[in-house]
Formats: sequence, C-alpha cells, structure tokens
Amino acid sequence: MGVLSTSPTNMDACIEACQKCLRACEECLTACLQEPDVQSRINCIRTLHDCAEICGQTTQYMARNSSFSVTLCGVCAQVCEQCAVECEKMQDDHCQQCAQICRECAQACRQMAG
Repeated sequence: MGVLSTSPTNMDACIEACQKCLRACEECLTACLQEPDVQSRINCIRTLHDCAEICGQTTQYMARNSSFSVTLCGVCAQVCEQCAVECEKMQDDHCQQCAQICRECAQACRQMAG
C-alpha cells in the first residue's frame, strides 16, 4: 500500500523492488569504487549508476500513477538485466548480491510492463 494510500496497490511490489535495487546499486557502486581494480569496473560502475537512476525514476512514475509507468517499467527491466550481467562479471560478494537484486527488480518491472 502506498504511504498515503493513494498510489495503486498493484504497483507496490514493483515500487519496493525498484527501491531495493536503487539502494543495492548505489551501495555496490560505492564498493566498486573502493576496489583496487576500479579501472576494470568502469562499465559496471556506469551501468550501476544508470540502474540506480532508472529505478528511482520508475518509482516516482509509479507512485504518481503516471500514464508512462508501464513504458518506464519496460525500460527499467532492460537496464536492470544489463546491470545484472555487468555485476556478474565481477567476483565480489557485493556485485553478486547486487546482480541478484537487479534480476528480481527486472522481473517485477516486466510484470508491471505486461
């Protein structure tokens, strides 16, 4: 249920998945920047940034029941899938955990996108 009970409840699971993914991506990005091989992580870091941004924006669109929510959920699913692929290339626990969360978010967004 929405915080004010005004957002559609069918979006709640997707909103929660997007918020969790946004946080995971931000945390993973920060951890990647502290790794000794940061230069080899540039694509991963860029994708993590993109994923966090699209998850945040998708959450906002769903929360206000925008007519563009379904379209944005489709885009978000694509970005989350790509982020999972990039994270899976890294062997760190934080990247592997983030990849799993990205895949969960992608699934929730695909369901919303229909």
